[in-house]
Amino acid sequence: MSFVTTADGTDIFYKDWGAGRPVVLSHGWPLNSDSWEAQQLFLANNGYRVIAHDRRGHGRSGQTWHGNEMDTYADDLAALLEFLDLREVTLVGFSTGGGEITRYIGRHGTARVAQAVLVSAVPPLMVRRDDNPGGVPVEVFDGLRAGSAADRSQLYRDLADGPFFGNNRPGADVSEGIRRAFWLQSMAAGHRNAYESIAAFSATDFRGDLAAFDVPTLVIHGDDDQVVPFEVGGKSSAELVKDARLLVYPGAPHGITDTHKQQLSDDLLTFLREYDI
Repeated sequence: MSFVTTADGTDIFYKDWGAGRPVVLSHGWPLNSDSWEAQQLFLANNGYRVIAHDRRGHGRSGQTWHGNEMDTYADDLAALLEFLDLREVTLVGFSTGGGEITRYIGRHGTARVAQAVLVSAVPPLMVRRDDNPGGVPVEVFDGLRAGSAADRSQLYRDLADGPFFGNNRPGADVSEGIRRAFWLQSMAAGHRNAYESIAAFSATDFRGDLAAFDVPTLVIHGDDDQVVPFEVGGKSSAELVKDARLLVYPGAPHGITDTHKQQLSDDLLTFLREYDI
């Protein structure tokens, strides 16, 4: 097993597959790098070095008491890129991982970055505020916190069996295996880490970070995302990043890494090859 140790002594687990120009995948809440395995395998088989890490407090990484917020997540990502001395990287972030790579660019710049991809991502700002009237009401996130504190195992079951993969929509056919994998990965996260991360992904304002993007950027979002609504997430982010390209998956839910795994893999490969030409 491979780890990088951050400045505060936290061990961050990562998987490093394949050879070629590097692609770094940042996962969503409350999952881990296993949620990227389809895309990681596909891209590694197509000539790229693909690295996926477990965010601190998640999966096989250290369950620290503190640091469960975006600045630290971004600094942990920086530690990984610096430890492996990665250059010309394509950063790909799903959901909360989209916030992580966005804050990384805001804090650390793009000297190591060739491209960025936001997939069902939480930026620019999820929660409704006076300066973000189209956001999601804070009561939604309070409900997640209450569910996490009361019975997080059942909360994760409810998310997997319902809105995360769109399994609550008529005609949905999301396998039991996919739904159980979500629960299994989620339960591997630390209780405090997952609880505090709700505030990190919902209340962090990434608008200033998006303004710092100066590399080719692809935004991918389903227009039936019940977790990060399209208008709140992908549509708004694409409007804030200069020359960003927006791909909308009609009728797609939040968890497109699984429900649309081949389409997403193909779109990522096409974008990667544009830089390599």
